Amino acid sequence: MSCSKIFSGDLPELIYEIIKYLQNDYSTLYSCILVNKLWCRLAIPLLWENPFSIPTKNYKFIEIYLHNLNDDDFNTKLNEYKIVNNSLPSNILFNYPRFLKYLNIYEFIYLVEKWFKSATGIRKQLATTDFEKLSFICVSIFRIIIIENEVNLHTLEIEKSGFDYYLACIGNILELILKNPNFIHHIRNLNLYFGNSYVGSSKYTLMNNRISQIIKLHQNLKKIMLDYYDCIPLYQSLLTEYFNCSNTLNTIIFHYVNLNCIRNLQKVFEQLNVLESVHIYYCFGLNTSFIQQIINLTKPFKLKSLFMNDISQVESLELLLQKSGDYLENFGYILEVNFKLSSKQQLLELITKYCKNIKFLDFHYGCERQIIYQLLNLIENIKLSINYLSFDVWYGYTETGGYSSIILQDLGQILPSKLEYLCLNIYHVKTNDFELFLKNIQDTFIKKLDVVDEFKLYNIKVQSYDDLKINLRNYIKKID
Repeated sequence: MSCSKIFSGDLPELIYEIIKYLQNDYSTLYSCILVNKLWCRLAIPLLWENPFSIPTKNYKFIEIYLHNLNDDDFNTKLNEYKIVNNSLPSNILFNYPRFLKYLNIYEFIYLVEKWFKSATGIRKQLATTDFEKLSFICVSIFRIIIIENEVNLHTLEIEKSGFDYYLACIGNILELILKNPNFIHHIRNLNLYFGNSYVGSSKYTLMNNRISQIIKLHQNLKKIMLDYYDCIPLYQSLLTEYFNCSNTLNTIIFHYVNLNCIRNLQKVFEQLNVLESVHIYYCFGLNTSFIQQIINLTKPFKLKSLFMNDISQVESLELLLQKSGDYLENFGYILEVNFKLSSKQQLLELITKYCKNIKFLDFHYGCERQIIYQLLNLIENIKLSINYLSFDVWYGYTETGGYSSIILQDLGQILPSKLEYLCLNIYHVKTNDFELFLKNIQDTFIKKLDVVDEFKLYNIKVQSYDDLKINLRNYIKKID
């Protein structure tokens, strides 16, 4: 097939298929631009699909968006704010706004704020007058580069911020979106990330109303993430027939949510016809009452992620895993030293018994030797599926000796041949144990290895520790 395309003259299509695999490898994509005109033409759209999510300290790309704009009012305001917007060459090669496919409103405001502070020389916290300027600039840029360019977004993400001035700015952008229903209709996927900031305030209520209106106009809500919620009134109303999400919503994420607030889970979930995944991260109230609602469902409950810090009701958890264990792909827990040993052991037995498809495994514990051996046994049982593994062992409890030796001596022998990510946060490491571990994993491909403290023994320098560590919240948000 590939050969036939080459001989038929479809080489650009083949090169594009190759470059697409580099979609999130920004440094390599920048290198592709320099190869030739063809590679540049194919790489540029990928780099500009989601520029506001790229971690960078260079905010000049915002000025590229604003280049050659014909908006006298906006230019007048920029001059008033002493922002110069003529530092770029006159010949911009592409219509960059048309490449935009993904936009998170919070990330958009965050980077515009960074650009604004850089352009105006502000190095401290913004003053109240600066917030007003920032809001005007954010709304204007959104209107100019997105609305007026008739950008067709693949995904729009609405993420509510805990910052008061961000909340006001997001509200103004949502108001602008509501005035342009054609923009809403052309968005393929709408994702929501909610926190509980300012619950009961007028700003919070107004924002909820605007979000509700957007959802009704869009009618294609795909993902909801509820973040640090004590109560979930908007969530309850979103999942009713009035909002018509039953045939579109495929992902629900609960992150630090009080599950005790959910009284009608069975009624709501029975309406969701295309729900593909549910994710529960360190939520309160994962108890018999909540789990019983899940058990009563006639439909499968596709629990893809379960991260816990309470194992007081292990018996109820077994019922949940019996129903949903085959779907579970991401599992993690924080086991405090005051948890009963029998409960810890029972939990690991249940995970080993019912969950055979785990890809992401995350341990945080201060534990006994028996637990370590059970953990190693669990890893060996899921070695065919696991891609991400994180160990965080706490010391200073009932026992201190030998933990790191057990882990390093045994873990290297049972790891799969290919692993995307391995994080070992362990203490009192002996040099010979670490050398044995490295020897045992020499045939294992690990994309990211985070055992930073021990790298120093081998003169391995790490430029950015943050690049090694997976941010769980960001990992959650990117879940499809």
